[in-house]
Amino acid sequence: MSPRLVVALDVPDIRRAEELTEQLGPLRPVFKLGHQLAYTGGLALAERLIRGGHEVFLDLKLHDIPRTVEEGVRSLAGFGASFLTIHAYPQTLRAAVAGRGRSGLKLLGVTILTSMDDADATDAGYAGSVADLVAARAADAAEAGIDGLVCAASEIVAARRAIGPERLLVVPGIRPSGAEAGDQKRIMTPGEAIARGADYLVVGRPIVGAPDPVAAAVAITAEMDRAKCGRQQETAA
Repeated sequence: MSPRLVVALDVPDIRRAEELTEQLGPLRPVFKLGHQLAYTGGLALAERLIRGGHEVFLDLKLHDIPRTVEEGVRSLAGFGASFLTIHAYPQTLRAAVAGRGRSGLKLLGVTILTSMDDADATDAGYAGSVADLVAARAADAAEAGIDGLVCAASEIVAARRAIGPERLLVVPGIRPSGAEAGDQKRIMTPGEAIARGADYLVVGRPIVGAPDPVAAAVAITAEMDRAKCGRQQETAA
């Protein structure tokens, strides 16, 4: 499978999101809608994108008591989205799998947010490091039978070891060389993340905030393709 670009539509209103999808649509990325848009008409936009033949990623990061998660996922299972995120806690994972049923919705477990480092994990009450937490949650996700993980590029190798070669690794915190990190703490360039084994890269601000979003997306996709070719050559050697 060739690595895919996920464009995070992290913009304040539907009109701007629609402009971006019209501009970027010919490149056929996956369009990700998160909390910012979901609460301001984003689900209606998602339906329109799906009807137009686009893949949609609902980044809702569900986490609640098991019944609530199960029923929430069941409500979304027939929506037509390609991906849905849930927090990778054992109860939440199992509930989401039950709610997904036989639908084609792919469930992605969120390990540790890329805005967090070891100090943030300690502040949140966790005893282990970020790497320890990602490894534990990856193992839980594999046992629950979900389709993949969301993790930082620095944890790709360990996560792949835990979930195996068939499941997906979706990597946010991607920044082209020279781009500002913003609130992200565990970041990597597109090429580096693909070289480590990412399947999908999630990119928001470097594209949607660029003067020319199409040119930015084309440049990132080209870097991903070059890294993929390099990875294949290393594997064949």
